[in-house]
Amino acid sequence: MQKAEKVLDIISDRGKRKLPLYRIYRLLYNKELFLIAYRNLYANKGAMTKGMTNETVDGMSISKIDRIIDQLKRETYRFAPVRREYIKKKGSKKQRPLGLPTWSDKLVQEVIRLIMEAYFEPQFSNTSHGFRSNRGCHTALGAIRAKDGWKSVKWFVEGDIRDCFGSIDHDILLGTLAEKIKDNRLLRLMRQFLACGYLEDWKYNATLSGCPQGSILSPLLSNVYMDRFDQFMEKQILPAYNHGGKRAENKTYRALRNQMRKYMRHQDWETVKQLNKQSQSIPSKDTNDPAFRRLYYIRYADDWLLGFSGPKQEAIKVKEEIKAFLTAELKLALSEEKTLITHAKTEKARFLGYDIHVLHEDTKHDQRGQRSINGSIGFRMPDEKMKDKAREYKKGGKPTHRKERTIHSDFDIIAQYQSEFRGFAQYYLLAYNAHQLHNLKQTMEWSLARTLANKFKTTPNKIFKKYKSTRETDGQSYKVLQTEVKREGKKPLVAYFGGFKLGYKKNADIVDAMSTGKVFSIKSQLIDRLLNETCELCEAKGNIEMHHVKKLKDLENNGRKDKPEWMKRMIAMRRKTLAVCHQCHASIHSGKYDGKKVAKVDVG
Repeated sequence: MQKAEKVLDIISDRGKRKLPLYRIYRLLYNKELFLIAYRNLYANKGAMTKGMTNETVDGMSISKIDRIIDQLKRETYRFAPVRREYIKKKGSKKQRPLGLPTWSDKLVQEVIRLIMEAYFEPQFSNTSHGFRSNRGCHTALGAIRAKDGWKSVKWFVEGDIRDCFGSIDHDILLGTLAEKIKDNRLLRLMRQFLACGYLEDWKYNATLSGCPQGSILSPLLSNVYMDRFDQFMEKQILPAYNHGGKRAENKTYRALRNQMRKYMRHQDWETVKQLNKQSQSIPSKDTNDPAFRRLYYIRYADDWLLGFSGPKQEAIKVKEEIKAFLTAELKLALSEEKTLITHAKTEKARFLGYDIHVLHEDTKHDQRGQRSINGSIGFRMPDEKMKDKAREYKKGGKPTHRKERTIHSDFDIIAQYQSEFRGFAQYYLLAYNAHQLHNLKQTMEWSLARTLANKFKTTPNKIFKKYKSTRETDGQSYKVLQTEVKREGKKPLVAYFGGFKLGYKKNADIVDAMSTGKVFSIKSQLIDRLLNETCELCEAKGNIEMHHVKKLKDLENNGRKDKPEWMKRMIAMRRKTLAVCHQCHASIHSGKYDGKKVAKVDVG
């Protein structure tokens, strides 16, 4: 059997050359792909979450992989219905459905994802940024404002597809896959995955359309589906609305500049000054040049944005053409109330949490009156976004403590506040009003101080005095709240709040957390320990399973003074996994493990 790394490289090469794939179902028999899938998934929060069965990542073994592969070979593997729960939408009171698959289904999905992503990723459009390796919200925003990005934009069209992922047509998606993947066995498996259904309140519901939200394959499949929209935009819409080399020069502007040169020869500097001021108040190019059109397009998942230079009537026409394509070809519907056409200079379009507009001389953030900013794209952090974030740490309009956090250590409290603030702040550093984040920082800092004061029954001022420190970052010194956890023979663990610059950042260099790039290698300590076939407790050979815990600190702070040997071993190794034989594993779960001599347990 070929090495997984070589197999995926070959598939990736075929993708780059846009060649079809044949007989790839048999790649699901490759054990190395399952080991890579296990390595990719085991650390995820959902790995210990149960689906419709009790199966989780705990108990992962080579024998489990062998059983799955055997079922795939006999074509008897079936995806189980997912357990459906509802989670709150970020920044909204609405809830969205989340599917929770079984662990075996997650493994098989990840193997399929590895194969399909290697093939489809090189073929996806550069205008697509959602759910892709080394791409994210900031790369999408960066493409808009890049040096060769959007210019001369007069109108924005904000695209919103109603229930996009829940409306994906299975037949259209499978037909799209079939154009590139010439393997009926894999396509049958994909059809069964899409139609496996879900359990809600222990009642089975069929899935007649849509990609299961929460599944590992859904982001990739949604990109495969929406790539047809990208191709329509790039091959039909953009060429039709992009023409003309340069805008014609504004005749009024040219006349003013000619007069300036005349009065400069006469050294009439007062008149030159007045003419220069007058010329700066009008565009140098003809903004209504009928021979010049520019249309730009960007997409992140189901959110897309158009920038158009031309009359509004043509922007409306573009919107209608897109609506017709989505309805006829993809069976998707535009949300009329959310698909807006906004004037780029006088209004702001909302995209990926930013307000986007075209800058001009009297833009509030620029007091220098520089003509060079005219026509450039500006990103603004919406005021309500920062107010909504600050509201999480306020009560009655003032910073307050978070009582639910007082059960944690001061280290964990400070670390959590820092994580929340850094994540929000770094996302909005592309905004020209990012300096306003200092207000949020002050609110959160006082909330942190009040939380620690509530925990230790003291005052916020004493907390500031106790935890105040300074930290050097990129050659600058910052005041922070900081604590340390000393460790014997190691550097102390440090948690601090603050400690980085808050202000406009030009370059987009932050990608989504899921964007890890192409990693096909099987090498990892986790896999080596599993393949070693040796119990890390009793040193028995063979029949090894991986014991998993959610958090290592749960073992450290479980209140037991006389911890069993397996806990001590995991704490000493600083790992959330332990390779153990089946008998030791059963003893751990039954609470009867008594050291290197394994207690006899009836494990069936």
